[in-house]
Amino acid sequence: MSQEWVLVLNCGSSSVKLALVDPDSGERRLTALAERVGTSDAVVRLRRGDAEESSAPDDSSARGVVAHLMAALTHAERDGLVGVGHRVVHGGSQFSAAVVIDDATLVDLHDLVDLAPLHMPANLLGIETARAELPDLAQVAVFDTAFHQTMPPVAYRYAVPTDWFDEHRVRRYGFHGTSHRYVSVRAAEMLERPVEDLRLVTLHLGNGCSAAAVRGGESVDTTMGLTPLEGLVMGTRSGDVDPGLLGYIAERLDLDVAGVIEALNTRSGLLGLSGVSNDMRTVCEAADNGSESARLAVDVFCYRAAKSVGALAVALGGLDAVVFTGGIGEHSPAVRRQVLSHLSVLGLAEDPEANADHGRHTGGRVSAPGDVTAIVVPTDEELLIARDTARLAR
Repeated sequence: MSQEWVLVLNCGSSSVKLALVDPDSGERRLTALAERVGTSDAVVRLRRGDAEESSAPDDSSARGVVAHLMAALTHAERDGLVGVGHRVVHGGSQFSAAVVIDDATLVDLHDLVDLAPLHMPANLLGIETARAELPDLAQVAVFDTAFHQTMPPVAYRYAVPTDWFDEHRVRRYGFHGTSHRYVSVRAAEMLERPVEDLRLVTLHLGNGCSAAAVRGGESVDTTMGLTPLEGLVMGTRSGDVDPGLLGYIAERLDLDVAGVIEALNTRSGLLGLSGVSNDMRTVCEAADNGSESARLAVDVFCYRAAKSVGALAVALGGLDAVVFTGGIGEHSPAVRRQVLSHLSVLGLAEDPEANADHGRHTGGRVSAPGDVTAIVVPTDEELLIARDTARLAR
C-alpha cells in the first residue's frame, strides 16, 4: 500500500472517534464513532467510502471499544500507517506543541489528570490501548491547550493568591487550540496574506465555544481558562459567571460546590436559558416560532460572542479579520448576522448574500468590503492532528 495514513484517535468519557487520514490530502479512508461507551447499549458505526456498518463490541468498556476499532483495520490499512495521533485535552504548562509519547511522557500526562478529570483518563486509556495494539508505531499527543501556551502572563494569570499558581497550577490554559491553530492558518491562505501579518479573532462556535486572539500566527489570549467552563455561552455550559454565584446558589439549593459546577456544565448555556435545547438549530427554530426564552438564549449567545471579539481586539492591538468556525459558526447564517450586527463599531457589516451562501462547504467572506473582514473557515482538527503526527513520526 503506497499511500500513507495516520490513525487519529479521540477518546472521550462516553464516546470514541477514529479516523484514518491522509496527512497530505486530508482524504479519509475510514471514519468511526463509538457511542454510549461503557454501557450495554454501546454501538460502533464505521464508514469506508459510501459503505457504513454498525456493530456492538463484545467488550463495551472504553478499552474494549478502542480494541474493537483497531481490529476493524484491514492488513493493508495497518501496513500504510505512519503513526497514531491522539487528541489530548490538557497539556498543562509543560506541553506547548505535539510530542511523541514515550514512558516519560505518559508519567507527565498522568500528572495532569487533576486539571481535566473528566477527559484525561479517557485520553490516557486511548493512548495506552493504542500502544498495546500497535506497538511498532509512533504515538503522538496533540494537545487542545498547546496553542495557547504563547499567551503572556498578563493574559493567563488570575488575580488570586500566588501560591494557588505556584503550588496548584491555577492559571488560564485555554482549549480548542487545535481548531484555532488550523483556522488561523487557513484564514491567512483564504485572505491571501501571510499569517505573520494578521491580527485575527477566531470564533469556534459549537456545543463548546471559545474565541482566541491570534497575532502573527500565535495565540495571545483566549476566552476559556483553567477549565472549558470559562468564557462564552455554550450549548450546556454557562460561560462566565460571578464566582460568588457558587456560594450563593449552593446555600439556597443545598448543593455542594461539585453540584453547582455540574449544573453550570450540563444544565446551563443555551439549554438553561431557552429551556428548549442545547442545539442552536432547535433554539433558533423555537425563537422564530415565538418562544421568548429561546430568543433570549440566541441574543445572549450572540451578544457575548461579539463582546469577546471587542475584548480580544484590545489584546491584539487592532483587528484584521474575524473567523467563524465550528458547527454553529460554519452553518448558522443567522448567528453570524447577529454577531456582526454588534460589531459595526469595529467596522464590520454583513454581506447578506455572501453570508447566506458561505459556510456550507469551503467557507469564504461573509462581511461587506472594508478594513476588517469576517470569513467562515471550516475547521479540521483531525487533519491537523494527522499532519502533526506524520511530521513527528516521519
